Amino acid sequence: MFYLEVEKLRDVENDIEFLYKAVPQLAKVFRIIDKIGEGTFSSVYLGEAQLQDGRREMFALKHLIPTSHPTRIAAELQCLTVAGGRENVMGVTYCFRKEDHVVIIMPYMEHKAIVDVIGSLTFEEVRMYIYHLLKALKHIHQFGIIHRDIKPNNFLYNRNNKMYALVDFGLAQGTADTQIELLKDLTGLRKVPRPVFSSASRVPATVRSQSVSQKPQRTLQQGLTCNCYLTDRVCNICMSRKQQVAPRAGTPGFRAPEVLTKCPNQGTAIDMWSAGVILLSLLSGRYPFFKASDDLIALTQIMTIRGSRETIQAAKSFGKAVVCSRELPRQDLRTLCETLRGRRPTPDDEVTPLHEKDGVEDKGQGWDRVPDEAYTLLDRLLDLNPATRITAAQALQHPLFKDLSLMSTSKT
Repeated sequence: MFYLEVEKLRDVENDIEFLYKAVPQLAKVFRIIDKIGEGTFSSVYLGEAQLQDGRREMFALKHLIPTSHPTRIAAELQCLTVAGGRENVMGVTYCFRKEDHVVIIMPYMEHKAIVDVIGSLTFEEVRMYIYHLLKALKHIHQFGIIHRDIKPNNFLYNRNNKMYALVDFGLAQGTADTQIELLKDLTGLRKVPRPVFSSASRVPATVRSQSVSQKPQRTLQQGLTCNCYLTDRVCNICMSRKQQVAPRAGTPGFRAPEVLTKCPNQGTAIDMWSAGVILLSLLSGRYPFFKASDDLIALTQIMTIRGSRETIQAAKSFGKAVVCSRELPRQDLRTLCETLRGRRPTPDDEVTPLHEKDGVEDKGQGWDRVPDEAYTLLDRLLDLNPATRITAAQALQHPLFKDLSLMSTSKT
């Protein structure tokens, strides 16, 4: 264990040294202390700067991978400068560039990962976390920004100061009427996505999806595209078809049904679904809630919660045919969350619920009196149909936040 820690420390030191060499200007302003995050497209460092008045301040330094397209980088910066710095959305302070290396400087907000605090969160903390996330989403959606990667790691929470920040616009996409000019330019840059399924054997027998509007290459019966249409098999005709093209960017487990089924028309509703998955995790005490190896398994997992019949019906509304080999009933969200949290023992349980502890801790955290409104909001966020899914503006007016919306109205 000690050896691994030493190796990790050495790797971080090497990465910091590389960053100083790649962007020499940084050394004149910042003392880089640590590496605090790493993703597919960037790494984040903690840096200290001495200000002109002598004060020292901490900043987050986001180093984008050199292969990022210049327009993509510029679009992320524009999202931060136009929409950031207010309404729980992270702003940008500086930006450094040396050749193909770009470092975005942002205020540093101390926070803990949700996975480390989910077991100790009170219901009121969960309610406030979702409320502030919805405020951030309403704000960016007003600018026509689809974040595409809403998850706890991208909505930071400082428990001590009750501060929140939406970060990482690296996958952001514009709506048809977006106010972010550079997001409009990204449409032509999207690559044709690689096939998600390389062979028929990888498609689970439980579920498969097709585009309803797809032109048939060969008609075997009137109205059918091939032998396997609306069955749980995949024929050679379908395997040889050109891949459906639609945006898939996002983190597995947080992708909406319209993303998983490759619906080409995706809007801000995909962020609302992700917010629903976050609320589902926080109410159930399980993170991550969904974990799947590919998109069809992810869709199957959604069916086990929201029901197969309901999923099939919703898919029809956005032009997709989904087939399930057996019916999966829709689950009651309160029963599901309370069972997973340990408040509602199942018939097979013989162990003491995790949160019981004579009832003292549970009552102190408010989990013994979660209002019905929390689950009605969850139901609206996890609406399988993006056309009827609740918007951020509507969600902020939900009865769960009645006291907060009244306070907000009185301030204006």
